[in-house]
Amino acid sequence: MGSAKYTELGAFLRSRRARIRPADVGLAHGPRRRVPGLRREEVAQLAGASADYYNELERGAGSQPSEQMIAALARALRLTADERDYLYRLAGRPVPTHGGPASHVHPGMLDLLTRLPSTPAQVITDLHVTLVQNRPAVALLGDHSGLRGARASFVHRWFTEPASRQLYPEADHPAQSRAFVADLRAAAARRDAKDTEARSMISALLAASAEFAALWAEHEVAFRRDDRKRLLHPALGLIEVNCLNLFSEDGRQRLLWFTPAAGTDSAGLLDLLAVLGTQEVTGPAR
Repeated sequence: MGSAKYTELGAFLRSRRARIRPADVGLAHGPRRRVPGLRREEVAQLAGASADYYNELERGAGSQPSEQMIAALARALRLTADERDYLYRLAGRPVPTHGGPASHVHPGMLDLLTRLPSTPAQVITDLHVTLVQNRPAVALLGDHSGLRGARASFVHRWFTEPASRQLYPEADHPAQSRAFVADLRAAAARRDAKDTEARSMISALLAASAEFAALWAEHEVAFRRDDRKRLLHPALGLIEVNCLNLFSEDGRQRLLWFTPAAGTDSAGLLDLLAVLGTQEVTGPAR
């Protein structure tokens, strides 16, 4: 990447950092703050980068940032879709298409996610690709940040990777399969007729999974708006939760959050999960 674009990249990051208040991203203002917006180390923390690496980016030096890092910076700095695309171009990276793990997260979804610090929550696409998770969600469901390609969709993993089903008790698998297929049909129909992402995914699943093909032939249609789920956590065992969904206006993204099911001991288990953190999460990614 040319030095001029490195310099502009650093200047752009500084300008976006300066406009964000700590409270906007769930951070305490704290005493003796001398900068109007976020500190460099705070942006680095939010993006999952080292402070030294982020400092190099703002200085217009260092290596070319990866597409994953650009996506993380865009989320940390609450960039608009246009600003996110501009950042990709400054970094000399192709602007990603909608639907993948690097998709731009709706700012309103990010804001709500920030305001749920102790509740497991994540933003996914309509094809069940996880875009961003808070720490309780990683502790409950596993870390999805490293998944790429077709595997990024949990629906795809559900029908092609048996290990992905370990998150649910075996008795619940048929109901989950049926719900996923009905939701996928509704999501695909809602997309533009020229969209190829959903069609490619459906074609791949029809070829790979006899179970999916049989359920697809039943033509059931139903968005997943709320569910009561039983989840198998590798350290805590069975946790019963309510899974609630908030849809973006275009239906392409959803904020999912998990609350303890009434009449169970799940509230205590979720509290314990917050104490355990992510260290004992060894199960398959959701």
